[in-house]
Amino acid sequence: VISVAARMVDLHPQTLRYYERMGLLQPHRSRGNRRLYSPRDIERLRAIIRLVDDLGVNLAGVEVIFNMRRKMREMQEEMERNQQEFEAEIARLRSLLDELS
Repeated sequence: VISVAARMVDLHPQTLRYYERMGLLQPHRSRGNRRLYSPRDIERLRAIIRLVDDLGVNLAGVEVIFNMRRKMREMQEEMERNQQEFEAEIARLRSLLDELS
């Protein structure tokens, strides 16, 4: 619930609504359309606070940082998939080479 989440991170509930409108936060909704904040949402709020308060990053910068983190995770996952494919191909070629020897 927004009031509980706001208290947990010491922000006004309106600030959480603003972050949601900006796309920085997307809490799940209950059937009654109440915002439900997960532990991951709370951690994301804490990250926003650290970036803004401790590092002086503006909210547009926070959005850029979050987008870059997401893209980096996606790239890491793709690299891991590629590595598995390459290793499988190397094993296949080594096996073929052994058969020819």
